[in-house]
Amino acid sequence: MSQHLLAATINQVSELNGVAMEAARARQQQLTKPLGALGILEDLSAQLAGMTGQLRPILAPRSVIVCAGDHGVTAEGVSAYPSEVTAQMVLNFLAGGAAVNVLARLFNSSVVVLDVGVATTLPTHPQLYAMKIRPSTNNMTQEAAMSRREAVAAVEAGIVVANAEIAAGARLLLTGDMGIGNTTATAAITAVLTGTPVSQVVGMGTGIGLPGWRRKCDAIERALALHLPDPNDPMDILSKVGGLEIGAIAGIALAGAAARVPVIIDGAIATAGAALAAKLCPASKAFMIIGHRSAEPCHSVLLNYLELRPILDLHLHLGEGSGALLALPMVDAAVATLNEMATFSEAKVAEKETGQVDM
Repeated sequence: MSQHLLAATINQVSELNGVAMEAARARQQQLTKPLGALGILEDLSAQLAGMTGQLRPILAPRSVIVCAGDHGVTAEGVSAYPSEVTAQMVLNFLAGGAAVNVLARLFNSSVVVLDVGVATTLPTHPQLYAMKIRPSTNNMTQEAAMSRREAVAAVEAGIVVANAEIAAGARLLLTGDMGIGNTTATAAITAVLTGTPVSQVVGMGTGIGLPGWRRKCDAIERALALHLPDPNDPMDILSKVGGLEIGAIAGIALAGAAARVPVIIDGAIATAGAALAAKLCPASKAFMIIGHRSAEPCHSVLLNYLELRPILDLHLHLGEGSGALLALPMVDAAVATLNEMATFSEAKVAEKETGQVDM
């Protein structure tokens, strides 16, 4: 990977296409419905037009990139599952047996896995990008999760894979994650970026119960006190208390923005990566679509920080890219309604009379 890949990618990110967005909004005003009646779909149609420069963007093929990495902080008893589950679930993804695979088949998406930090050596597979930066992060309560160089490498791995998927034809990217212990890293990132107390961003994760919740809060508090990550330096945050897969997700968000390819962000872990990307390159935020609001408390905090609105709220806390996939029909619906509904003049339907007030 080029030493300058991250900087070059950030430099390629430009603003949304204002002309295309205005055209989408103007058409929305002419469609046979009250203005704003389709809610988020109307905003989404304009955003997609701005991303791609087209009123009817081609959003297929679509690719889910599941970023995988282990976390040394699991030694602190912060998860209900052993770290071995990360590799076992990656094999499940590659075999097609996980929720992300079922939903991807349902919505005609491909699934690939990016290994940036799984502790176990994985067998080669056509759907596996083997780009391990290191086998697991360090235990953040004792030392930095990774070096700054490794943090940059994780972000650049995400850029490389996103670019490869786009070069292979993908016109819509979806982010997924797998890593036992990654809600701990996500909560730590959230606390630093937003200045929110740790107790307000830590959830029950994979079902750890109250004692586990206390251990998790304590582990994060100790890590933050030890490392004092700089809230204005996303790479400092990532290296000290983050995760390799979270860095890779940040890279995917940046690469999508640079290529003007929409990126649907999944749940809390993916949004932590997206938040780091937005801190690195504020213009990239406009190219992100938040698929859903996770049940993890840190997710709502991150969404408020980013000022981004999720499409769905289904009380999910699975990860993998499942929530991003479930938002796909809404993304398709936004494009279809903008382009296929008749205008008032086409349908010969009388428009709202000037000066009339809706009751």
